[in-house]
Amino acid sequence: MSDITGRVVFITGGAGGLGRGMAKAFAARGAKIMLADRDADGLASVAAELKSDGTDVGTVVCDVADLASVEAAAQATLEQFGKVHVVVNNAGVALGGQPGEIPMQDWRWIVDINLMGVVHGVEVFAPIIQAQGEGGHFVNTASMAGHFANPGMSPYNATKYAVVGYSEGLRGELEAANIGVSVLCPAWVKTNIHNTSFGRPSGGPTQADAQNDPNYQNMAAVINSGLDPELVGRLGCRLCYGEPPLHFHPPGFCHCD
Repeated sequence: MSDITGRVVFITGGAGGLGRGMAKAFAARGAKIMLADRDADGLASVAAELKSDGTDVGTVVCDVADLASVEAAAQATLEQFGKVHVVVNNAGVALGGQPGEIPMQDWRWIVDINLMGVVHGVEVFAPIIQAQGEGGHFVNTASMAGHFANPGMSPYNATKYAVVGYSEGLRGELEAANIGVSVLCPAWVKTNIHNTSFGRPSGGPTQADAQNDPNYQNMAAVINSGLDPELVGRLGCRLCYGEPPLHFHPPGFCHCD
């Protein structure tokens, strides 16, 4: 896509973190934004921030693991903006553990969000974008964990490897319809991803328990020293233009965009 001014961008996981970063990047280029997330309060906060800069923005509460919820979010987007051109399948959670110790319900939880959430976004929005005949783009958020596996994070690795492979296949399948596909694979980003596992179905350790867990503390330290989500958000936006990637430098030393 050569120009996104006035185009409609739908972003899952839009209540904060990387979703907020990408929303700000697309808004800076003149796009209209539809934010989707399960966190209604977070959605309202990000929407207010974007509106203060003059962005045309809407919100919809959406659970990407639920196909009907994604379908309803698509309908809400069309009702508010009439069209949709870019879909950012960004919502995700983290889950680790050792083989034989991870409850199956937790496995299904992370697969339903990290993988099927992307699948739902593509299956629901691809026919809409194709019918419009104006072209479009999917940006699917994976991770460097979709290329390199770390011990103790196999469920997360599995879903992110799947998103990478799925996106690579989609690229060739949608090209003829003038729909681009990109997969965003950042390293550690300073978001709340390390706390999402507290929402897993099996319960498991609480956030209070984790405060005394050195493994959690180490992970939190790594995440909190990660890349600026607004910087990575700009990269996600650039993917739609086929622009060269940003060059990452230590915090405070990037003058690339």
